[in-house]
Amino acid sequence: MEFVLSLKFIENVKPGWHYFGRKMDVSDFEWVMWFTTFRNHILFALSGHVIFAKICSMLSPKTGIDLFKNRSLIYMLYGSLAVLITMGWTYITLILSHCIILYSVALVKRKWLCFVAGLTSLATFKMEPFKTWQEGFATGSFDLQDVLFYGGCGFSIMRCMSFALENCEKKDGNYSFLDLIKYNFYLPFFFFGPVMTFDRFHQQANNPNLTRKEREMWNITIHALVHLGAILVVDVFFHFLYILTIPNDLKLLKQLSDWSLAGLAYSNLVYDWVKSAVLFGVINTVSRLDHLDPPQPPKCITMLYVFAETHFDRGINDWLCKYVYDYIGENHDAIFKELLATICTFAVTTLWLGPCELVYIWSFFNCFGLNFELWVAKFFSLPPFSTIEKNLMPEAMSRRIRGLFNAVNFWQIVLYNVLALNSLDFAQLVAKRLLFKGFPLSTLSVLFVTYCGVQLIKERERKQALLDDPEPVPPTEADKQKAE
Repeated sequence: MEFVLSLKFIENVKPGWHYFGRKMDVSDFEWVMWFTTFRNHILFALSGHVIFAKICSMLSPKTGIDLFKNRSLIYMLYGSLAVLITMGWTYITLILSHCIILYSVALVKRKWLCFVAGLTSLATFKMEPFKTWQEGFATGSFDLQDVLFYGGCGFSIMRCMSFALENCEKKDGNYSFLDLIKYNFYLPFFFFGPVMTFDRFHQQANNPNLTRKEREMWNITIHALVHLGAILVVDVFFHFLYILTIPNDLKLLKQLSDWSLAGLAYSNLVYDWVKSAVLFGVINTVSRLDHLDPPQPPKCITMLYVFAETHFDRGINDWLCKYVYDYIGENHDAIFKELLATICTFAVTTLWLGPCELVYIWSFFNCFGLNFELWVAKFFSLPPFSTIEKNLMPEAMSRRIRGLFNAVNFWQIVLYNVLALNSLDFAQLVAKRLLFKGFPLSTLSVLFVTYCGVQLIKERERKQALLDDPEPVPPTEADKQKAE
């Protein structure tokens, strides 16, 4: 079959590995920024953070000052200096002004007021005319400026909100403004995240016990090497598979088979997971050297079959769960509380991502998917379904039936999220092919393969659960006699 490439496809493919005669997929600006265009700048800043902290620790015995106890202050000084040199003093002034406002609100110790002030501050970076006005505070002109400006401002607001909400929980007194500044200007997290809630950061950054666990440095080294290997694998993909550029070419997509489209949609989500795991993994490696325990990488998309575990940024996910979703939904059993919790969660997420039509659609479908899971679970927990499952159905059969629902749920997750990662047109084309044009052969065959995969995952999780929490061994007769 002869494929005709569009101009958009050609524009997203640039010169790459000359010695192999391969061109590179450059449609993902974030990846290209990290590992091609500004790789040296980012590595220089992160390496400088590690070296600066090491020099201070070496000078500590000579100065007579215990810098380990004040290491969060050392990190803040280097972070502030790096941000000042990179973005200018007017940008620092803008960030500090938001910090002062939100710190003042935090002293009132009213959670609803902290939310209103925090979300209002966040909205000023997402909506006109405040957005354009605040852009003027960033001096200079370089390609990375917009990314650093909005990344630093957005994450700063989320950190300030976490500080304010944790201050509301503090029973005696208040946290100091210096605590907020040390928390916000920790350089590895400043521009690109992840968001680490204030309570965890404050506890870990002020922990006097800096002894490492057995083989901890070995594990950090292994994780760094794994991330390096993942970077090389993704680079190979970008030079040979073009999985990000192909979805932008609708003419080419219409020539692909149903299986190819399904695989392409799945590959895009896997890539986004790998990207999140690698980008946050690089930052987390640095923070682990600083004796912090940062948010873990997101759960692999292949292992997901429920909306409740679907996320690509565990830091933001933890923040939303702690302060919004779990706070409102509590134990997540009540349908109306769950509905309110998910609506509020995705409302905040929509503001965080930037309100636009595509984000509205993504938020609506994911909010619906999360609630629909609860509705289905509630429905089948009622008699006679619960009675049949408990008394008449073997455990293995119960898992198989649940696996069927999970297989359908998996493709809902794929379709609802691929529209945000690529485009609404691509998601619509995949849905039409799998649900209508490809029915029944393509639809049932794709679901069957997915079902088999879900069963393997559920079996792995079942075995892991038994290892983590083995069933209690019934007491022997000798034990009973001793007890008597």
